[in-house]
Order: sequence, then structure tokens, then C-alpha cells
Amino acid sequence: MTVPPFLRPTRNARPAAVLILFGEGPDGPDILLTERAATLNKHAGQPAFPGGRIDPEDDGPVGAALREAWEEAGVRATGCDVLAVLPELYLSRSDYRVTPVAAWWREPSEVSPGHPGEVATVARVPIAELVDPANRLTVRHPSGMTLGPAFKARGMLVWGFTAGLLTQILEAGGWDRPWDPDHIEDLPPEVLNLAARG
Repeated sequence: MTVPPFLRPTRNARPAAVLILFGEGPDGPDILLTERAATLNKHAGQPAFPGGRIDPEDDGPVGAALREAWEEAGVRATGCDVLAVLPELYLSRSDYRVTPVAAWWREPSEVSPGHPGEVATVARVPIAELVDPANRLTVRHPSGMTLGPAFKARGMLVWGFTAGLLTQILEAGGWDRPWDPDHIEDLPPEVLNLAARG
């Protein structure tokens, strides 16, 4: 299968990594999500997996994902067991090559926004809440263009790259439940305004 040019990384695409951290929380199995600060220039206000650019001293995607999780949410790397390094994904809009790193939170640490200028919220989101059909929807731009699957969880609207990756993870893990993809909502104006900034 031929990959369309817009899905191929550019020569200058920057390497990044995100941590998909599974744990056993008070409400059952969960996944750690952050919400980016509304003051950021890129992806402002968007829920996301902890993560960011791979720095030379990180020794690859695993090191970068664990470092970012510590800096953004206070996750101690010593309490995490890396399960898998998943195939790299390309984000054409931001020109990043993102490697997802899956891990099990063997010894959970207390979490909170590590840098108020970057992270607004940190939440352990129960998988049961994510797969509840009442919390699933498809989002679209007011122009009518469909933007993909989304989740409503812990007061956040999870959409875009994070929701797409989360959808695949839940399906691969056998957690997915039937939901109505024809339940479509426009992105709220405040979310749209923040997204337009990036």
C-alpha cells in the first residue's frame, strides 16, 4: 500500500514520544492523561498523554516518555514497567514523528501538574469511563468536516491525535464497547479557538 505524501514524515520532522501509562486505580484499570495549559502556543488546552520532544540525552523514546511523564505529572520512572514501544506515528500538522511507549504503573506515585505553564490538569481516567458509550462521540469542525472520535471523561473532551490513539488502544486491549459513531457534536467554540492558535 502506498502512503500518501502528506502522511510521510518530512526530512525535518522532529522525534517525540508519549507515555501510555496503565494502572490499577481506585475505580479499576485506568490510563493517565494530562490537559495542556491554555496559554501554550501549540495544542493549547488539549488533553494528551504525557510526552514531548526526544532530547539527545534521553537515550530514545522510552527515556523521553518517562522524563516527560515525570516533568508533566510527577510520575516516577522507577514505578513504571515498560511493556512495549509501539510503531512511530506521524503528525503532519505539527511535523512530529511520535513514538508511543506503553507501560504498567507498578508503583503509582502521587500526580499533579508539574509545570503550571505547560500542564493544567492531570487525571487518572478509568478505562470503564472511557469505553462507556455515553462518553463516546464523533467531533466535527463547524465547517462540517469530521475530525474523528472523541471521549468525554473527567471534565475533559479528548479528541484529535490522543483520541485516535486511545481508540486503537482500547480496541487492541479488548476493552472497546459498541457506541454510536453517528452521535456527532461540533467542537465547542472555546476548544476551537485554542486549537486555531496552534
